[in-house]
Amino acid sequence: MSHEIERFRVPAPLGRLLGLLPKRPGSQLFVTGLNLTLAPHLPIDTCSMLEGRSLRIEVADAGLRFDYTWRASAFRAASHGSQVPDLTIRADVWDFHQLIQRGEDPDTLFFSRRLVMEGDTELGLLVKNTLDSLDMDVLRPGKVLENLLAAPRMRLGRPQA
Repeated sequence: MSHEIERFRVPAPLGRLLGLLPKRPGSQLFVTGLNLTLAPHLPIDTCSMLEGRSLRIEVADAGLRFDYTWRASAFRAASHGSQVPDLTIRADVWDFHQLIQRGEDPDTLFFSRRLVMEGDTELGLLVKNTLDSLDMDVLRPGKVLENLLAAPRMRLGRPQA
């Protein structure tokens, strides 16, 4: 009996339906999440190298695309339109999940063609190496919820409990 979890894939009809959604609201939600979870942990030199660069995450099986950039110390939703972004990272939902949970090595996914990076190679390596160096616990659901609950308190001038 195999203990390996079956690889989840978004059903094709749902992926086609999700692909019809407007891109900007999804990108805005995506960067809000990045700013609450990932941005506070980025090294200063990484931030300066990301400044003004256009990035895209494509969740292939879900038909989703998130366009964003790093500008003025935060991730910002962007509309790249027909312009090719500096870096596109593409994978299925399951493979992104595996990356975040450290269930699979990015190199393994890359060489098995389950993770595709297109565009500026140097920028791709910067993103990969930065993510490899971060404690991915900041992206775990409990930690994300903690950050979401803390954010309004911090805006109101109240320290975290």
